[in-house]
Amino acid sequence: MTSPGARPRRATLLATAGALLAGCLLAAADPATAEEAPPVTEAATVVPVQTTGPADKRFNIVLMGDGYTADEMPAFRADVDKHLNVLWSVEPFASYRSYINVWAVEVPSAESGVDCDPGLESPRRDTALGMGFWGGCNASSVQRLLTVNSGAASALADLVPGSADANRQIVALANSDTYGGAGGTYATASGGNALSSLITPHEIGHSLGKLQDEYDYYARGVPGGTHEGGEPGSAHHTVLTEDQMKQQRAKWWRWLGERSESGGVIGRHEGGMYATKGVWRPSRHSIMKTLGYAFDQVGREVMVQKISGKVNLLQGHTPNTGPVGDDRTLWVETLHPVGGELDVVWRLDGRRLHRAGDARTLDLRGLPLPRGTHELTATVTDPTPFVRDPAIRGSSALTRTVTWTVDTAVTTPPDSVPAAFAGHTDTGAPVGSEAVVYAETTHPANRALAVRWSIDGRPLANPGNDRDLDLGALRLRPGSHRLTARIAGTASTLNWTVDASPASSRYALSEPLRTVHRPGRPVEYVYDGPFTMKLTARDDRDGYVVSQFRVDGDGWQTYYGWPTDAEAPFLFTPGGTVIDDLVHGKLGTSRAVPWDDATPDYGTHTIEHRTIDAAGNVSAPKAFLTTLVPPGANR
Repeated sequence: MTSPGARPRRATLLATAGALLAGCLLAAADPATAEEAPPVTEAATVVPVQTTGPADKRFNIVLMGDGYTADEMPAFRADVDKHLNVLWSVEPFASYRSYINVWAVEVPSAESGVDCDPGLESPRRDTALGMGFWGGCNASSVQRLLTVNSGAASALADLVPGSADANRQIVALANSDTYGGAGGTYATASGGNALSSLITPHEIGHSLGKLQDEYDYYARGVPGGTHEGGEPGSAHHTVLTEDQMKQQRAKWWRWLGERSESGGVIGRHEGGMYATKGVWRPSRHSIMKTLGYAFDQVGREVMVQKISGKVNLLQGHTPNTGPVGDDRTLWVETLHPVGGELDVVWRLDGRRLHRAGDARTLDLRGLPLPRGTHELTATVTDPTPFVRDPAIRGSSALTRTVTWTVDTAVTTPPDSVPAAFAGHTDTGAPVGSEAVVYAETTHPANRALAVRWSIDGRPLANPGNDRDLDLGALRLRPGSHRLTARIAGTASTLNWTVDASPASSRYALSEPLRTVHRPGRPVEYVYDGPFTMKLTARDDRDGYVVSQFRVDGDGWQTYYGWPTDAEAPFLFTPGGTVIDDLVHGKLGTSRAVPWDDATPDYGTHTIEHRTIDAAGNVSAPKAFLTTLVPPGANR
């Protein structure tokens, strides 16, 4: 047992680095055990962490901890905060976090830690969820396969009203600093390892997106062999050439040649699905290959479809079970992505009503309708640039339509629905300066309510859809601002604090041979051997801040310290450092590269760093230069 509030520190080089590329070797398998659910619910407390709407209308992430004693619940909450803020820094979760409710289920364990951590000879722990490394203490498994009792996890998740298997993702965090995780029916991750918060989006990529691992090996240090099957069913693996993809309009042909969000160029990169040869992936590295990087465009498109498929873009509308009169106002309520506005198109008898624009309400009294019956439709579409496949765009995940029969002979009875706000972006937490903020109103049948927006008391023009306001279009000056929404002609108002100041980022390097200052160029640090870089972030608001860096314009990588110690700085060396048959910190690539690719990489490199704060603000990148010279070289 550790002291109250402490976390068991058992990390070793092998333990923490054993699964850097995440997912474990069995990432597509269900990591749960088959035991009966223990009676864990009596001591559990459900804490709503983020509520964006009714649970039955949202995708629900249910986080639960195992091996955290009652005194260690603050550590669990800190782990949840870190894991979530890292998740929100990754697209498409950043843009679609408003589709997601997050719940933390706090259930204390009798003992601290989890089973077989870090080795099979390590003790078994008396914990609520029975989590364990080595596939649940199985000698024929692998250390980093972290399992959970499926019955206990399901029982705890069932405590969240309105959530069910079809609309939720369970993420179980183990109170451990040892590296481990798995994806399948449930996602698991160790709570406190340097890389643990990067496991969560990768495992949700497996569990929700059904994405495959892009590793080109099955066992570390052992080449994966040659893929001998046909065209994989995986959306992000192929045996086709680029020309064949274009000719057949297959796989990721729409993205070919573009700069990858995870670095490099979208193309055809050999290796994946545990094979070294004979199969290709879209990017040199993405989150499904190397932890810390983004989903590339191909994986991101899949994840947009999967997240959106868990909800309904059309959240509500004027009842359409019978004809409606032409003497009333019709309405639709949509979801509201943080990263952009949805489109609404109204059509009457098949013809688009351009005068309606993108409004969420339509006053039929302004339409010159001939007597009789007419068909009126409202189609809600997500125009996100993250999707290029028209089949995905036209699917129910990204397009919804509601239809009414309008009968001019029907008279709408009067109603007494008051003008009031009905739903809105959370006012209890600051919103980022690039976010889309929304405010929904009630829906009187006899009039359309208009929402007016102002910032710091200054009215804002917001043509088209007045329920959403894109703060990014305002280019707000740094600082704190007061955003107000008001229902026109009433005293009903909502107020938000807009955080327009990103967190700051600082770096600390080990002592260089010399420092070079040149006018108009970033400062340059010269080394003739290994050097370290530690990134720290500072913000004037609560919440975990994500630090990121990239080398020579490659993909942004979440800074995690060092695989074996979250508090240690990142280590750059000429040929990289081998940890469990992967090379880390090779300056020219910074990513984990194949175990046998350790050729020294000398020369000058540009390193950039930035932050993403809890409100979603991304700081402008700052840069410095590092020059690595051979030992003893004169320069």
